[in-house]
Amino acid sequence: MEKQERKERLSEYRERKKIGGICAVRNIKNGKMLLTAAPDLRGFQNRFEFSKTTGGAVNLKLQKDWDTFGPQAFEFEVLEELEQKETQTAKEFSEDLKALLELKTEGFDPETLY
Repeated sequence: MEKQERKERLSEYRERKKIGGICAVRNIKNGKMLLTAAPDLRGFQNRFEFSKTTGGAVNLKLQKDWDTFGPQAFEFEVLEELEQKETQTAKEFSEDLKALLELKTEGFDPETLY
Protein backbone atom coordinates (compact mmCIF):
# COMPACT_ATOMS: atom_id res chain seq x y z
CA MET A 1 0.00 0.00 0.00
CA GLU A 2 1.36 3.37 -0.93
CA LYS A 3 2.04 6.00 1.69
CA GLN A 4 -0.59 8.42 0.32
CA GLU A 5 -3.26 5.72 0.15
CA ARG A 6 -2.51 4.70 3.73
CA LYS A 7 -2.84 8.33 4.87
CA GLU A 8 -6.20 8.61 3.09
CA ARG A 9 -7.51 5.42 4.69
CA LEU A 10 -6.37 6.55 8.11
CA SER A 11 -8.08 9.89 7.61
CA GLU A 12 -11.32 8.19 6.51
CA TYR A 13 -11.19 5.95 9.57
CA ARG A 14 -10.76 8.88 11.94
CA GLU A 15 -13.56 10.87 10.30
CA ARG A 16 -16.11 8.04 10.18
CA LYS A 17 -19.31 8.39 12.15
CA LYS A 18 -18.99 6.80 15.54
CA ILE A 19 -22.06 4.83 16.47
CA GLY A 20 -22.37 3.45 19.94
CA GLY A 21 -25.34 2.19 21.83
CA ILE A 22 -26.86 -0.36 24.12
CA CYS A 23 -26.60 -4.00 23.23
CA ALA A 24 -27.55 -7.30 24.79
CA VAL A 25 -25.78 -10.62 24.82
CA ARG A 26 -28.66 -13.02 25.35
CA ASN A 27 -28.45 -16.60 26.61
CA ILE A 28 -31.17 -18.40 24.64
CA LYS A 29 -31.01 -21.45 26.95
CA ASN A 30 -31.89 -19.74 30.25
CA GLY A 31 -33.21 -16.33 29.12
CA LYS A 32 -30.61 -14.29 30.99
CA MET A 33 -28.85 -11.42 29.29
CA LEU A 34 -25.99 -9.02 29.69
CA LEU A 35 -26.83 -5.41 28.89
CA THR A 36 -23.89 -3.22 28.06
CA ALA A 37 -23.08 0.22 26.70
CA ALA A 38 -20.69 0.05 23.76
CA PRO A 39 -19.05 3.19 22.36
CA ASP A 40 -18.43 1.24 19.13
CA LEU A 41 -21.30 -1.16 18.40
CA ARG A 42 -19.71 -2.70 15.34
CA GLY A 43 -16.48 -3.30 17.25
CA PHE A 44 -18.33 -4.91 20.15
CA GLN A 45 -20.26 -7.16 17.78
CA ASN A 46 -17.01 -8.20 16.08
CA ARG A 47 -15.56 -9.00 19.52
CA PHE A 48 -18.64 -11.08 20.33
CA GLU A 49 -18.38 -13.05 17.06
CA PHE A 50 -14.64 -13.59 17.62
CA SER A 51 -15.34 -14.80 21.17
CA LYS A 52 -17.78 -17.37 19.83
CA THR A 53 -15.08 -18.84 17.60
CA THR A 54 -12.38 -18.89 20.29
CA GLY A 55 -14.47 -20.18 23.19
CA GLY A 56 -13.81 -17.29 25.57
CA ALA A 57 -16.78 -15.26 26.76
CA VAL A 58 -17.01 -11.64 25.62
CA ASN A 59 -17.50 -10.62 29.28
CA LEU A 60 -16.39 -12.39 32.47
CA LYS A 61 -19.93 -12.24 33.88
CA LEU A 62 -20.95 -14.69 31.16
CA GLN A 63 -18.06 -17.13 31.50
CA LYS A 64 -19.76 -19.73 33.75
CA ASP A 65 -22.82 -20.02 31.49
CA TRP A 66 -20.59 -19.75 28.40
CA ASP A 67 -18.71 -22.84 29.63
CA THR A 68 -21.92 -24.66 30.63
CA PHE A 69 -24.07 -23.98 27.56
CA GLY A 70 -21.40 -23.22 24.97
CA PRO A 71 -21.02 -20.16 22.75
CA GLN A 72 -23.84 -21.26 20.44
CA ALA A 73 -26.29 -20.53 23.29
CA PHE A 74 -25.61 -16.79 23.04
CA GLU A 75 -26.81 -14.20 20.58
CA PHE A 76 -26.01 -10.54 20.09
CA GLU A 77 -28.70 -7.88 19.77
CA VAL A 78 -28.53 -4.10 19.38
CA LEU A 79 -31.22 -2.49 21.55
CA GLU A 80 -30.52 1.15 20.77
CA GLU A 81 -28.05 3.11 18.68
CA LEU A 82 -26.59 6.51 19.52
CA GLU A 83 -24.40 8.53 17.17
CA GLN A 84 -21.57 10.54 18.68
CA LYS A 85 -21.95 14.23 17.91
CA GLU A 86 -19.02 16.01 16.30
CA THR A 87 -18.80 18.39 19.26
CA GLN A 88 -18.88 15.58 21.82
CA THR A 89 -15.72 14.27 23.49
CA ALA A 90 -15.24 10.55 24.00
CA LYS A 91 -15.85 11.03 27.73
CA GLU A 92 -19.13 12.90 27.14
CA PHE A 93 -20.25 10.21 24.70
CA SER A 94 -19.41 7.53 27.26
CA GLU A 95 -21.42 9.37 29.94
CA ASP A 96 -24.42 9.59 27.59
CA LEU A 97 -24.16 5.85 26.94
CA LYS A 98 -24.01 5.10 30.67
CA ALA A 99 -27.15 7.17 31.27
CA LEU A 100 -28.91 5.39 28.41
CA LEU A 101 -27.86 2.02 29.84
CA GLU A 102 -29.34 2.93 33.22
CA LEU A 103 -32.64 3.84 31.56
CA LYS A 104 -32.69 0.61 29.56
CA THR A 105 -31.78 -1.52 32.58
CA GLU A 106 -34.78 -0.21 34.55
CA GLY A 107 -37.13 -1.96 32.13
CA PHE A 108 -35.75 -5.43 32.85
CA ASP A 109 -36.19 -7.82 35.76
CA PRO A 110 -32.87 -7.90 37.67
CA GLU A 111 -33.20 -11.70 37.94
CA THR A 112 -32.83 -11.99 34.16
CA LEU A 113 -29.64 -9.90 33.97
CA TYR A 114 -26.04 -10.97 34.42
